[in-house]
Amino acid sequence: MALLKVKFNQKKRVKLAQGLWLMNWFSVFAGILVFSMGLFLKIELRKRSEVMDNSESHFVPNSLILMGILSCAFNGFAGKICYDSLDPAKFAKWKPLLKPYLALCFFFNTLLFFVALICFFTRGSLESTLAQGLKNGMKFYRDTDTPGRCFMKKTIDMLQIEFKCCGNSGFKDWFEIQWISNRYLDFSSKEVKDRIKSNVDGRYLVDGVPFSCCNPSSPRPCIQYQVTNNSAHYSYDYQTEELNLWRRGCREARLQYYSGMMSSMGAFVLLVWLFEVT
Repeated sequence: MALLKVKFNQKKRVKLAQGLWLMNWFSVFAGILVFSMGLFLKIELRKRSEVMDNSESHFVPNSLILMGILSCAFNGFAGKICYDSLDPAKFAKWKPLLKPYLALCFFFNTLLFFVALICFFTRGSLESTLAQGLKNGMKFYRDTDTPGRCFMKKTIDMLQIEFKCCGNSGFKDWFEIQWISNRYLDFSSKEVKDRIKSNVDGRYLVDGVPFSCCNPSSPRPCIQYQVTNNSAHYSYDYQTEELNLWRRGCREARLQYYSGMMSSMGAFVLLVWLFEVT
């Protein structure tokens, strides 16, 4: 038994085919945009892959790229069917394929909706990926003479400058690792020897941060060494000097950047999904 069966005369059939042809080509254009967004996000993530823990974060851009390609293919094919529908003789060869094609479209739209939801709900896994990746990267900051790691200092410095952040959760993260290479330490100095002997790991730890943590808006020259020693600097209190160093951690800064980008893309994919369902 047919459900909501509708009969069309030739004039209405032509108008319906023309309207659907136009909507399908709009959907092809939307698919190109989805593909472009996925490609852009993948490039953005790859630019800083050295300070990301694993490749799970690439699931979202890979999904967007795949759905963009499928959208172009499905809607381009549907546009061809709609165009041929203007000629009853040409339409006859497509008629047996319409039901299987509609079933595929239903499956495609379900996947598209799922990808849109993923864009909104990947914040938790992305946060752990960013945090662990940056934590590991900071350990290699000093290895400027080690092959395969000599770029890490520049990567993290550029990251902190661009995102206006410092450390993983905050600037005090730098106090817990030796970020100054042994190459630039004077081991004949008593101060250096004492600092190295002061911890069981034999590391040179200081209450200082790299220059890239400095806030250029600070009205005074940046204080990046003896940050917590108020008596070492004139008229200084590190707890109230908000402008001296970036207070926000890079994990939070990058999480806001990427999750905001993914949320915007998810909203756009939902609009595309609504248009596809229509």
